Amino acid sequence: MIQSLLIANRGEIACRIIRTARAMGIRTVAVYSDADANALHVRDADEAVHIGPSPARESYIVGEKIIAAAHATGAQAIHPGYGFLSENAAFAQSVIDAGLIWVGPNPSSITAMGLKDAAKTLMQAAGVPTTPGYLGEDQSLERLTAEADAIGYPVLIKAVAGGGGKGMRKVDNPADFADALASCRREAASSFGNDSVLLEKWITNPRHIEVQVFGDTHGNVVHLFERDCSLQRRHQKVIEEAPAPGMTDVTRAAICDAAVRAARAVDYVGAGTIEFIADGSPGLRADRIWFMEMNTRLQVEHPVTEEITGVDLVEWQLRVASGEPLPKKQHELSINGHAIEARLYAEDPAKGFLPSTGTLEQFELDAHVRIDKGVYQGAHISPFYDPMIAKMIAHGLDREEARETLAYALNRSIIWPLRTNAAFIIKALDHPDFIAGTMDTGLIERAGDSLIPPAMPCDDALSDAARHYGRQSLAGFRLNAPRQQQVVLAVNGQLLPAHMPILDYVDQLPLAGPMEPPIISFTTDEGQTWQIGPMRVSGNATGAASDGAILSPMPGRIIAVAVAAGDAVTKGQKLLTLEAMKMEHSLVAPFDGVVAELNAAEGGQVSEGALLARIEQAE
Repeated sequence: MIQSLLIANRGEIACRIIRTARAMGIRTVAVYSDADANALHVRDADEAVHIGPSPARESYIVGEKIIAAAHATGAQAIHPGYGFLSENAAFAQSVIDAGLIWVGPNPSSITAMGLKDAAKTLMQAAGVPTTPGYLGEDQSLERLTAEADAIGYPVLIKAVAGGGGKGMRKVDNPADFADALASCRREAASSFGNDSVLLEKWITNPRHIEVQVFGDTHGNVVHLFERDCSLQRRHQKVIEEAPAPGMTDVTRAAICDAAVRAARAVDYVGAGTIEFIADGSPGLRADRIWFMEMNTRLQVEHPVTEEITGVDLVEWQLRVASGEPLPKKQHELSINGHAIEARLYAEDPAKGFLPSTGTLEQFELDAHVRIDKGVYQGAHISPFYDPMIAKMIAHGLDREEARETLAYALNRSIIWPLRTNAAFIIKALDHPDFIAGTMDTGLIERAGDSLIPPAMPCDDALSDAARHYGRQSLAGFRLNAPRQQQVVLAVNGQLLPAHMPILDYVDQLPLAGPMEPPIISFTTDEGQTWQIGPMRVSGNATGAASDGAILSPMPGRIIAVAVAAGDAVTKGQKLLTLEAMKMEHSLVAPFDGVVAELNAAEGGQVSEGALLARIEQAE
């Protein structure tokens, strides 16, 4: 058995691996960048090694630094987690060549399944059904446009080396194809160093079904049943569950057998996932489910499989990497109940899901569910990495019990001052289509603003908080102290509109010397945390940027500028594209007008709040 393990990752997955390794008596080594010097995975590990600056390209994905850290600390093995170097065949081979144990599949398996076009060809040969599309080597705009026309719109453009929704675009009509292709290629090149794409027919009612597979070095391959990951936003999974709602025994047997054939076709060792797309319109039928891709690593959503099977998949990974056979045979695996997982992100749904960075002054997750987290109260969320801060996983006797438990736990959790998607997730869990188990990957897009939490709490919640606020604030008031300045209340840093009833209780409170009214935190029944506190106002309102100011919503890098100073623009027209937290964010014109000022250049780094452009309304 492995005695010492280096985890070549960060965040919740690093903490998750450390937890199992410690239970198995394995010494753990963490690696960290400048931004993660005080991260939870660094604190949890037995030893930690600094590997470079904050950007992942200078630290977490520099293979030489990872291997050097393993040698320096005497680690025997390297576990890549997911993301970063986890599906990099060259890195896996370099680990093996360095005399270390690679906790993952053989490099040849990663290579075989790493490019989506080659993988689909291989699966066709193995008798696994694949989605109709174009897998050719001719990557010219002309050829791809012609193939898209032949397939029929809508079509899906996918980076051949992609994953996690990056390098993927749905195109509804021919006029948008060239722009979508350029954006897809740019994102793919940035994320994976490969801008080649494939095309697939867009399935009208798609459901994302995946099967967990596991192989060992003794020729054994098993499946651990399926997961449903259909609830997605922009191809990023939001809620995952196991087993899949509406799955019959016949269909389950068909897709799980296909998944095992797929794994055997590449002599697979370790944990992997075979992803399928299903046409959900006729229900889940074996003849309407097609292979999409294989993820040659542990998945973010692996806990739901663990919850229904009672298996620790990280333990299995470590045992298989140590040369042991799989702990269980296929007939010994069964499904127990239902599990649902929510990915908790530091992002603001009300602002287009922009990542929210800063310090977690309050971080209290309800203990009624399993929590896999990578942060702690007081931790700083930086703009350098994916904004997922935790996963909350509920297990119940049936799907409804798991759904209700997860919603309850999210509602009782408090996170402040960073915005999160907790309230958004609760609304998604309560959507009639999700409750019925008939959701598809387009549900969130169709639901639109109905899933977005309100910018302000309801009047009753404000009134209750105001009463409490008024009692607390008056406790510090001194009659003999001079009025220092006027104060009005704000919710989450925003001045309350005049019609809000909270102002009936506390309108303008005097601040006496150093005594200030406290800040009151409360959580609404949508799982959203609010804070009510004082906002000082002295004299007239301070000047602010006009409505035409285009400010950077977060620190990042300008990767495209689509306009020049003096250009006429229309409302909604893309002005520039910002890359931050591994995603592209388009900034658009708020109204018809002229670009009066432009302070952005391609390749430039910008800070949060920086004035990038200013639009003046046309006269």
